[in-house]
Order: sequence, then C-alpha cells, then structure tokens
Amino acid sequence: MTKNNEMSYFTVTNKDGKTIKYEILFTFESEDTDKSYIVYTDNEQDKDGMIKTYASIYEEDGKELKLTPITDDKEWNLVEKLIDQAADEINEEE
Repeated sequence: MTKNNEMSYFTVTNKDGKTIKYEILFTFESEDTDKSYIVYTDNEQDKDGMIKTYASIYEEDGKELKLTPITDDKEWNLVEKLIDQAADEINEEE
C-alpha cells in the first residue's frame, strides 16, 4: 500500500487487482498500547447512508504503510471513543 507525500490518502490494490483510494481521516499514537492507529474511509455509504469508516494499527516504512487489524476489544474501545469525539467536533462546527 502506498501513501502520498501529504499523507492525506493511500491506495490499496485488492486481490482482484482493483485499486482502492482511502482518505485518511486522522492518525494517533497510544501510550497505553505503544501502537499507532489510522482511521480512514473510502467515502462509500452503508445501507443507512452513513459514510463507512475503518481503523487499523499502522506502521510506516518510507512511502509504504503496513496495516494490521485491530483485534483487541480494549483497543477498539479506544479507537471508537476517538472517532466519536471527532464526529462530535465536526457536528459542533456545523
């Protein structure tokens, strides 16, 4: 997976050879887990009209990103809390 220089998006080529562009919403590091997290979207909507949002653990290697699934419930709770806070801030600005 390759990121651009501004780190505002990255692309992934799936197993079918299709390239998908994801927009990076935000990244953060957790002192509790000593890991870096990335929250991103392909800007597609789900059946309820909500924009699909994804999160992963990430490592940077030059221009490459290595994403790892979040499997720990405690980590998911941390990520969900930050996504909710970001959504609240956006709603307050509108």
